[in-house]
Amino acid sequence: VLAYQAVQVIRRKLRDQGESMSWKSLRAILQRQYRVTATFKQRDGRTLHVRQATEAEPELQAIYDKLRLPSLPGGVKKMKI
Repeated sequence: VLAYQAVQVIRRKLRDQGESMSWKSLRAILQRQYRVTATFKQRDGRTLHVRQATEAEPELQAIYDKLRLPSLPGGVKKMKI
């Protein structure tokens, strides 16, 4: 139920901005962006993990702009182990 409500809010906000699309179309655009983790071995023997989202394609960037959301969700996370 919560996911359904979230989808409806997104679609309503886009519709208010003049962008009308089905959930299927919206999902196809949204699934083009991924979060990836790069792992590096450091000289001191520890491992560095860097996690961030891929760059948003133009269609997706337009959706983020209309929703006033950052194009790199989650920011960059770094963790040393």
